[in-house]
Amino acid sequence: MRAPASDPPERRESPWPDRSYTIKEGKLEDFRRFLQELFTVLETNVPGLLAINAYLNEDGTEAAIVQVHKDADSMKHYWKVVHQHTGREISQFVDATTSTDVYGDPSDVVPERTRHSAEPGTRLSVKPEYLGGFTRLPAAPASPAPTVRGDARG
Repeated sequence: MRAPASDPPERRESPWPDRSYTIKEGKLEDFRRFLQELFTVLETNVPGLLAINAYLNEDGTEAAIVQVHKDADSMKHYWKVVHQHTGREISQFVDATTSTDVYGDPSDVVPERTRHSAEPGTRLSVKPEYLGGFTRLPAAPASPAPTVRGDARG
């Protein structure tokens, strides 16, 4: 027998963007350093950014950056801080955005900003309806991942 339907989960208002990039030939180590500098700036200047994590594929050619924001205002503030404080553009290290996924209620501003910055042909997916789940955030940030073995690119 099927369990009775429960009330829908409380709506999650915080957007979780996930953007993937192809890394330029020979720029992986510079990209790693850039990310560590960027994360320091963001941790200090964007209090509504609950988490930001970057992941690299096995051959070191593509990276994904996943963000967890308190709310859409935090996302707007994130973009302002990124553009004011990095001193370098991410385009120095990456060729293109390969995909952008936004999870949660992004407000009207987040998709517009994402669409505006996406290259032609970049896949954009927005999934605003929260179905449930939970998040555990660690007390301290993790250390950067070790260099990919056999990486002759950067």
